Amino acid sequence: MTAIETQVQYSSYMMTTTEEYMNQEDSWDRDLLLDPAWEKQQRKTFTAWCNSHLRKAGTQIENIEEDFRNGLKLMLLLEVISGERLPKPDKGKMRFHKIANVNKALDFISSKGVKLVSIGAEEIVDGNVKMTLGMIWTIILRFAIQDISVEETSAKEGLLLWCQRKTAPYRNVNVQNFHISWKDGLALCALIHRHRPDLIDYSKLRKDDPVGNLNTAFEVAEKYLDIPKMLDADDIVNTPKPDEKAIMTYVSCFYHAFAGAEQAETAANRICKVLAVNQENEKLMEEYEKLASELLEWIRKTIPWLENRVAEQTMHSMQQKLEDFRDYRRVHKPPKVQEKCQLEINFNTLQTKLRLSNRPAFMPSEGKMVSDIANAWKGLEQVEKGYEEWLLTEIRRLERLDHLAEKFKQKSTLHESWTTGKEELLSQKDYESASLMEIRALMRKHEAFESDLAAHQDRVEQIAAIAQELNELDYYDAATINARCQGICDQWDNLGTLTQKRRESLERVEKLWETIDQLYLEFAKRAAPFNNWMDGAMEDLQDMFIVHSIEEIQSLITAHDQFKATIPEADKERMAIMGIHNEILKIAQTYGIKVVGENPYTVLSPQDISNKWEAVKQLVPMRDQMLQEEVARQQSNERLRRQFGAQANIIGPWIQTKMEEISHVSIDIAGSLEEQMSNLKTYEQNIINYKSNIDTLEGDHQLSQESLIFDNKHTNYTMEHVRVGWEQLLTTIARTINEVENQILTRDAKGISQEQLNEFRASFNHFDRVSNTWTHSFLYLQKRNGMMDPDDFRACLISMGYDLGEVEFARIMTLVDPNNTGVVTFQAFIDFMTRETAETDTAEQVMASFKILASDKAYITVEELRRELPPEQAEYCISRMTKYIGGDALPGALDYISFSSALYGESDL
Repeated sequence: MTAIETQVQYSSYMMTTTEEYMNQEDSWDRDLLLDPAWEKQQRKTFTAWCNSHLRKAGTQIENIEEDFRNGLKLMLLLEVISGERLPKPDKGKMRFHKIANVNKALDFISSKGVKLVSIGAEEIVDGNVKMTLGMIWTIILRFAIQDISVEETSAKEGLLLWCQRKTAPYRNVNVQNFHISWKDGLALCALIHRHRPDLIDYSKLRKDDPVGNLNTAFEVAEKYLDIPKMLDADDIVNTPKPDEKAIMTYVSCFYHAFAGAEQAETAANRICKVLAVNQENEKLMEEYEKLASELLEWIRKTIPWLENRVAEQTMHSMQQKLEDFRDYRRVHKPPKVQEKCQLEINFNTLQTKLRLSNRPAFMPSEGKMVSDIANAWKGLEQVEKGYEEWLLTEIRRLERLDHLAEKFKQKSTLHESWTTGKEELLSQKDYESASLMEIRALMRKHEAFESDLAAHQDRVEQIAAIAQELNELDYYDAATINARCQGICDQWDNLGTLTQKRRESLERVEKLWETIDQLYLEFAKRAAPFNNWMDGAMEDLQDMFIVHSIEEIQSLITAHDQFKATIPEADKERMAIMGIHNEILKIAQTYGIKVVGENPYTVLSPQDISNKWEAVKQLVPMRDQMLQEEVARQQSNERLRRQFGAQANIIGPWIQTKMEEISHVSIDIAGSLEEQMSNLKTYEQNIINYKSNIDTLEGDHQLSQESLIFDNKHTNYTMEHVRVGWEQLLTTIARTINEVENQILTRDAKGISQEQLNEFRASFNHFDRVSNTWTHSFLYLQKRNGMMDPDDFRACLISMGYDLGEVEFARIMTLVDPNNTGVVTFQAFIDFMTRETAETDTAEQVMASFKILASDKAYITVEELRRELPPEQAEYCISRMTKYIGGDALPGALDYISFSSALYGESDL
């Protein structure tokens, strides 16, 4: 308790005599301190107060400024109120004798830590009213008010708080100060009724009868509480602002009169504190249960969506699924990552608070443990990864299907165009009415057709193979493909049958045929393969292609260049074929043969060959352009790969560096926990500010996927790696901050110094073994794992001076590792090091407090709870206490013993 420093000035003794009181809230103007009404109230109050003590010595005073002038009664007053002996007074009646006695009294006051300023013995001996009253007020402050202490407040504030708490339940009472709050008398009556309800019927008091209320309080206090009447009701009521010192002096007598009841108040305070802890913990438990339920429900609803692997039939539909999945990763999942992290932080904070308040650990409902949520989250991420792989596989499959389907249609169209009219041609019986020359021509023509038919066998097989692959890849319109393929195959079989029948028919009349013009035959034989080569060349030049890299398109360009290299040789063949035709015309002209109609052995004419040759030459540059366009597209894709790789190769190491820095901060003991917290907060803000780089990388990744880029040789970091690393970085910084917060809670709750905590951390870190931790596939860290095995823990204790036997060490291990996990965490280590000296509430202490409120009874009544506890805490107890079972109980008695035990037992949550 600090000493009172009294300052009394000649100009105005009424200035407060303590520094505390000089800074009081209700200060007033210096001129008002000379109000005669206030001086009158102080004379009466201070005189009565002095007489209440002097009568114990068999004397009293009549005039406060006269009766203390010789110092004798002043010394006697100090001996009575202090219980100590003062030096023997001087017996003489001379002025210097009086001054000597007053000085002895003033020296005694100073010895009690009171600093007297400008108060001299001469003023008291001379009967200075202001100085005498100031001196008496100093004595009252030191011996009647200074030692009042309520809830960590003392002196005037403590007395005011005591009055406010005691009168809080009473209507029309609002104590805010020591002057106008007491004018109507209800506050004084409430104080008496609160402690002695048998003395005053508070319900019959009226606010509009202040004089009656004040006189009632004065009379009851004097008669039953041995508190002399120190005030005058009329003076208080008729004074705009009663004297504060007079009111405080009188009210302090009530505080001392009811001091015996303060033990109950202390007990009530302890109970309120314990109940408040339980209420806060229950709220945190409910919040954890709610957050856990909501997160698990979201996971439960999300997993079926990710497990739905029903493929769409079109590329557009599957790309929409991919876009929905991207929205899930960018929009829906990140808040849940934060919720999961916050849930773990809330759980750790709650367990720390329970441990610090000597409560049992919180056990969530079945299925809602942090490990349950972690397992559910792990399951979600496994399904999520499988879903993304499935999406990309399906998109590749549909891309392949679209390509094959288009290729099937193109080849089928070409083949069907070629077969048009072939069945009718083979079904003709023109040989029945033909001449010998015509029959032989038909035979040769048929041979040429068979050669052409054989050349088309590969195309039919290609069509069938493409249809088979479409079926194997589960093409959505496989029925149409199969039907068209079946029609082509059936037609092909029918053509073969018709061809065979026609050959047999022509062979039957082959003996009728004459020598066939060899030049026509040679033209037909060479023109047909060349025409087929041109058909194949045109088909190849128009063939669709799909590539995923510059190397693949370069391969196609190389093949195309090789094809162009064969064109000169093909042109020679064309010239040779055209030479045969020119030879025929020359012979016909030479021998006067009239050539009528087309070559009888082929439908191909020289003009057909020329036209198709021109078409082939036009397709070559078109093919060149298509390949170059694809080169440009692949180069664009390569730029996207490089752009993504450059960003990923920066972001990946940055995440790794931040993880290492956070690890170093978490084990650094150079600074205080608050400095660590500040550093971690700075890291957290830097990490949050870095989020824009992740978003930029996400954009590059989306562009790559939209361009159907599924590999990247320029980086080992995939978007999935970066996402996982980023989420783990956010989780790590949040968890590390929470760990430091819990250490601060532990330090403050256990009352350990920063130096002690640093010593504990240094010892723990020395024996905390370094472990290798893999963070996904690209982030590798070496860090302390935050725990010790039993052997390391024993070595740590021995290094700190513990002499451990096996039995004692086994006992300690049950404290630091109650679940027998085989490791000792830093938090458990701190708890152990501070447990022996920590001051915590216990169930026994709470029972003892309730016993005080219950006046030593084994039970407590509803009325007692509501009288002694604030309304909220009282109702909390009433709603949770069970009925007391015992023969000595009153109706409605409650069992506070079982309730106290339950406060420190298992939670119902």
